Amino acid sequence: MAVTIKDVAKIANVAPSTVSRVIANSPRISERTKEKVREAMKELGYHPNFNARSLANKSTKTLGLIMPNSATKTFQNPFFPEVIRGISTKAHQLEYGLYLSTGQSDDEIFEEVQDMVQGKRVDGIILLYSKVNDKVMNYLYNEKFPFSVIGRPYDVEMKEITYVNNDNFKAAKTVTEYLLLLGHERIAFIGGNLETVVTLDHMEGYKKALTNAGIEPKKEYVVFHEELQEGGQEAVIDLMSLSERPTALIVADDIMTFGVMRMLSEMEVRVPDDISIISFNNVMISELSSPPMTTVDINIFSLGYEAANCLIEKILNPETKPKHVIIPHKMIKRQTCQRIVKRLTKQ
Repeated sequence: MAVTIKDVAKIANVAPSTVSRVIANSPRISERTKEKVREAMKELGYHPNFNARSLANKSTKTLGLIMPNSATKTFQNPFFPEVIRGISTKAHQLEYGLYLSTGQSDDEIFEEVQDMVQGKRVDGIILLYSKVNDKVMNYLYNEKFPFSVIGRPYDVEMKEITYVNNDNFKAAKTVTEYLLLLGHERIAFIGGNLETVVTLDHMEGYKKALTNAGIEPKKEYVVFHEELQEGGQEAVIDLMSLSERPTALIVADDIMTFGVMRMLSEMEVRVPDDISIISFNNVMISELSSPPMTTVDINIFSLGYEAANCLIEKILNPETKPKHVIIPHKMIKRQTCQRIVKRLTKQ
């Protein structure tokens, strides 16, 4: 015979309505009572019927996660599993499930978002990216559907959007200044997708540091490729074919940097003796590379955790004002950067 709320209430010595409120994580119930009820649920093996609750409460207790492109490509980059780990940690605390987009193209992803919203499949949505003129973001904004963004919204009129981000302009400016202090002047920038706001912010920070140092940014030193190993390899081919090669590289993403370093090795270009490299994200691969990468730790887990935290707060309290959360970053110095050796010519 199936265990009911009444059975749980009897074991916990509370009213059935209290059990219902505990399942809904009502703030009106004390933590001590919640713990007592949850212990009774565990003892009896009771599992709430969330489908029935969703019909009664018009809530699914589910968050939609929208990736920038197909899952096949997205999960090749360690950034996304880590940011989803942060999201799932917060979601688990408040008993929310996750619904991942599976579309293979921008149009399919957009249709999937429409289905989530119109079909009431989720209570809110987290965008794991921020693009320029993104129709998904525009749609959610116009529908007034609860959502949060990992990244800075690009459109000026969207200041009312809740987002979690790093100061990517400052991070890129700082690493460029670090390379300048090491004596590098021919510094190249390898960016990711030019449609993503993080790439634009990185590029502007890089250019600002060079300009402040009296160095005119060279167009041929700025390239953009997909944020995968293959993208990094293609970028190296572009830059190493120049007549005046750069002495340092700033790369948008650690997985790209891994591709960069593999291609440089094939070309017998030594890191950091012949060229210095600094990257972003500080995923596990950055410490395991040879040599270990100097990179910027953007605290990926916290980006996901706070994006979920802000969204759930908005779902539970619709009048909550939009939040703009900036997650701190820090540069991790390892072994891919060194001071440039100036070769003196004989007079």
